[in-house]
Amino acid sequence: MSSKPVNRWLIVVGTIIVQMGLGTIYTWSLFNQPLVDKFDWSLGAVATTFSITSFSLAVATLFAGRLQERLGIRKLTLISGVVLGCGLIASSYAQSLGMFYLLAGVVVGFADGTAYITTLSNLIKWFPERKGLISGISVGAFGTGSLLFKYVNADLITEMGVSQAFFYWGLIVMALVAAGSLLLKEKKITAPLVNTRINAGQSRDFSVPEMLATKESYLLFFIFFTACMSGLYLIGIVKDIGVQLAGMDAATAANTVSAIAIFNTAGRIILGGLSDKVGRMRVITFTLLVTLLAISTLSFIPLTHALFFICVGAIAFCFGGNITVFPAIVGDFFGLRNHSKNYGVVYQGFGLGALAGSFIAARFGGFHTTFLVIGVLSVISLLISLLIKPPKAETVVQEESHHQGATVSSHA
Repeated sequence: MSSKPVNRWLIVVGTIIVQMGLGTIYTWSLFNQPLVDKFDWSLGAVATTFSITSFSLAVATLFAGRLQERLGIRKLTLISGVVLGCGLIASSYAQSLGMFYLLAGVVVGFADGTAYITTLSNLIKWFPERKGLISGISVGAFGTGSLLFKYVNADLITEMGVSQAFFYWGLIVMALVAAGSLLLKEKKITAPLVNTRINAGQSRDFSVPEMLATKESYLLFFIFFTACMSGLYLIGIVKDIGVQLAGMDAATAANTVSAIAIFNTAGRIILGGLSDKVGRMRVITFTLLVTLLAISTLSFIPLTHALFFICVGAIAFCFGGNITVFPAIVGDFFGLRNHSKNYGVVYQGFGLGALAGSFIAARFGGFHTTFLVIGVLSVISLLISLLIKPPKAETVVQEESHHQGATVSSHA
């Protein structure tokens, strides 16, 4: 009854190809000004498209696990790639902001988020012994896609105009995700729900309701929200900070964006692998501490160009690490069987974090107030990261034993 052995590294290759295609959505800022020039819309109104994309991506992760159960990873990824490509291709014909919000925002974001979380979770299941490193490879590929396609999409816009650029971008992404999906294979978790390694403090496979019944799920959500808010807000306005706080000219500040993308991608790969060796919460404690120091420096110390670059580079590096390590943490705390569903819930911190920084800045007065809020949240999250522990397996065993009226003995 043994089937053909699976080459796990082919699945890694397929996931990398898929994630690189998905990561191209982070080149959106290239399209803002050309769309403003073509349609005479305000820059803020056009930029809102990407906020809708990010929010839709996060919301999609709530439903992706259930869709994967029905369709399987390969078919779901293929469909997501086709929908994502069609959303971008259709955007090339859009003539109103409403259509861009619907197509490039809702449709593209939902398709992207569905494929993102399911392929990431599936790959982690294939490598339970290297969750951090594998998460880093997958999420790093997402970042690399955005870095490489900055040049591809910039050339498309220059050579063909902004509307035609959407058309060819959609074709390329559809081809990438479809090709990568052919190498994917579903990893079924068939182990018993209760992990018998009780003395190791291991958690079992929690369902979403069971996860939400633990305080740890809310504490992890709070930390993830803080990490995403600080990273996304600062990366999103890095050019403006460079001009207004560090006295850079616009061209120099714009060049910082590429450097930040490199630091972000490096953080994903380096800190993901490191978390397998030193412990994931230790890595999170480190990233929160570095973020807090960098935010404080930006807030209270006169900035030279070098100091500005060090601070935003450090924040981007830590943000990349946080995005990478958290999927593995959710697997450590709540098991792998329902990982895509469980991480989908925690991942809502990404969507809310993306909106929170911009909202606070708009409502309460710019950089400094937002930095202060991020600093306070980082202190609280740092303390939580020092204290939080995975739900204990013995607690779960005792609860099940009580529920079933049976006695469960541990390996004492």
